[in-house]
Amino acid sequence: MTSIAQTPITGLDLTGFTEREPGLWTDAAGLVLSVHFFPLVPDLAAPLHEPERLRFGCAQGVAGSGGGLIEAVVGAVDGVPALRQLIKMPLQSRQGQAFLGSWTLPKDRCSAVVKVQAAEGAMTGLRESMVMSQVGPAEYFQPHPYVGGGQLGGLPYHVADLEHWDPQFPDHPLTLVRAALHRITPTIALHDQFKTLPPFNGPTPPPAQPGPSPSPYGGPVPPAHPGPTPPPHPGPAAPPPHPPRRGWFRRKGD
Repeated sequence: MTSIAQTPITGLDLTGFTEREPGLWTDAAGLVLSVHFFPLVPDLAAPLHEPERLRFGCAQGVAGSGGGLIEAVVGAVDGVPALRQLIKMPLQSRQGQAFLGSWTLPKDRCSAVVKVQAAEGAMTGLRESMVMSQVGPAEYFQPHPYVGGGQLGGLPYHVADLEHWDPQFPDHPLTLVRAALHRITPTIALHDQFKTLPPFNGPTPPPAQPGPSPSPYGGPVPPAHPGPTPPPHPGPAAPPPHPPRRGWFRRKGD
């Protein structure tokens, strides 16, 4: 089987998309589709069989980056357990938001990712204002469902991002991203070698630190200062600036 852009993905419906570079396509509506392979332990807070802890970690990480997690759902892609996420992030260069939908297929020591994204154009906030006018301000903002109530910071959780509003806003980037991800998912095919890799069982624990030496003067030893806690990562690890140009597996006959 031929892999796509040196990933374990061997098939994908690219109808309507034009290739811009290996592993990246765009369409007339402004969608950007990309595929990725990361030869690293997946940067997820918990394994897929612990969905509550996993969703909380995802929500916390995205909020820490200034965005908002709209949804995180455990499912399957070509029979492989996977995590689907929808994320919104503020645009850096102007007003508005970008919306990202992705499938992360985590394995024990690597992961594959399929991502679709789109950004708002010159008109921003129309979906939000129209939904608020229909439901009222009191019902518009809701506690985030993955954090046990309340908000985490970043972009707030609200009902305008829910899927049942998509038919009213068919050209909104969130609607387009969600629809494209739904359409593409059943067409994704994976290499058999990737399918049989060991599953992801959770993040690798940090190496144990040596304990403090006993005090020569007797009495309790003051604990060492643990230092600052690194912020959680919002999702899959970013690719290196210059990724190695090699396939993710060694194929016979190539």
